[in-house]
Amino acid sequence: MTLGRPSTGDVVAGISVALVAIPQSLAYAELAGLPAKYGLFASALPSLLAAAFVSSRYLQTGPVALTSLLTFGALTSLAEPQTADYIALAALLAVLVGAFRVALGLLRMGGVAYLLSEPVLTGFTTGAAVLIISSQLPKVFDVSPDEGGVLANAFAALTSPGDWSWLAIAYAVGVAAVIILGRKVHNLFPGVLVAVVASIVLSSLTGYDGSIVGELDGGFLSLGLDFRWGSTGDLLVPALAIALVGFAEPSSIARTFASEERQPWNANREMISQGVANLAAGVSGAFPVGGSFSRSSLNRLAGATSPWSGAITGAFVLLALPLTPLLEDLPRAVLGTVVIVAVFKLIKPRGLYDVVSQSWPEGLAAVGTLVATLAFAPRVERGVLVGIGLAIAVHLYRELTVRVDSTRSAEILTVTPKGVLWFATVPQIDGLIRQELAEHPDLHQIVIDLGSVGRLDYTGAAALGRLVDELSATHLDVSVANVPPGESRVAEVHLSAPPERRPQ
Repeated sequence: MTLGRPSTGDVVAGISVALVAIPQSLAYAELAGLPAKYGLFASALPSLLAAAFVSSRYLQTGPVALTSLLTFGALTSLAEPQTADYIALAALLAVLVGAFRVALGLLRMGGVAYLLSEPVLTGFTTGAAVLIISSQLPKVFDVSPDEGGVLANAFAALTSPGDWSWLAIAYAVGVAAVIILGRKVHNLFPGVLVAVVASIVLSSLTGYDGSIVGELDGGFLSLGLDFRWGSTGDLLVPALAIALVGFAEPSSIARTFASEERQPWNANREMISQGVANLAAGVSGAFPVGGSFSRSSLNRLAGATSPWSGAITGAFVLLALPLTPLLEDLPRAVLGTVVIVAVFKLIKPRGLYDVVSQSWPEGLAAVGTLVATLAFAPRVERGVLVGIGLAIAVHLYRELTVRVDSTRSAEILTVTPKGVLWFATVPQIDGLIRQELAEHPDLHQIVIDLGSVGRLDYTGAAALGRLVDELSATHLDVSVANVPPGESRVAEVHLSAPPERRPQ
């Protein structure tokens, strides 16, 4: 997609998104374990440069909750959050994520976005959302528990009402109300911006003595290439996990918008654009970024017509960096609430129920991924790996299992297998037939009906052919009916030819 010239809609949309992105980026930086100002760095250059490569005209790139949580999980065991070592590792992680995505895009492997099954994604996003919300609860109550884990800290915060700051809770409730009710007023109502500005003004006027964002350095962005390459080995696996898992969100956003407007979408190009954005984030000293559903939706509703809107968002944030000290009095409870409201919709109990009720093996993969994500916190990428393993196990289970129904009519036995038929599942048909013959010695004709078989591969046909030969040798009349159309040549070789002419 060529950029062309920006329209008035692009300018309005770009600035509208930037005004929302600024407070959100502060919150997501803290979620990732970095000082809040690094969220602004992750919103500026990445959004600006990604616009030159995107396939979707609406996709807005920058800090997002899921990628921020993945970043925290990848780095928390290597360095103390908020420290210089941690910040340096975050920048290197962004570069590695960017390199993986650019390479995948250039190799035309953007289709990996489709590899994570829906049950795994449902389980992971629900688990991740629970962890994200849990991580923000101490901010909302303005307490500082030190229980050593995200869920443990959240539990400690919830069960320590004597330590709560009721003023912080009041800020949180007010901000949540403005954001949620603002959506009901109009889709373009800048609820996050209004809530943040009002909170800053109130905090300054009343001398709020709770936790605030604190010092934010003004000035423009500084770029650097001095990365801690010695830590590359420790970050390769987390970087690959973020590159793949984190791409699921922007690809889903872009595909949805493209489908609704009947526009083409190129997964490889989008992968490259997200890779460039992460390389820019690393050079900016920030952390891995991704595509934001809420900001992309706002971008579309505000009238964006081209990728220029994303470039304008990045440029606006870049120019606004010197003014960031104005945000220093913002209560941290507000940032926590902004994150909670943004990710609450990712909790999908209905989606989990639907998966479990419709297919218990797929439900096992979804619930297993959810449990693993929570259990391995903050190393949530391990939850994804467990989910992938469960999805593969479900696939193997289905491949190894075939349902075999049978009916008898006089001296005729009709066997109807259902599922995938290959050499490992043919023995199940063999076992049923031999059991029926033992119980009903008057049977003289056997019909194997393949009309309900989903797939019959070469080895399956060969195994079935051998079974037919063995049964025929006992003077039984054996025939195979309703061979799947796509497998007729396989069947012709193995099931129709005389035994002496079949491949051995």
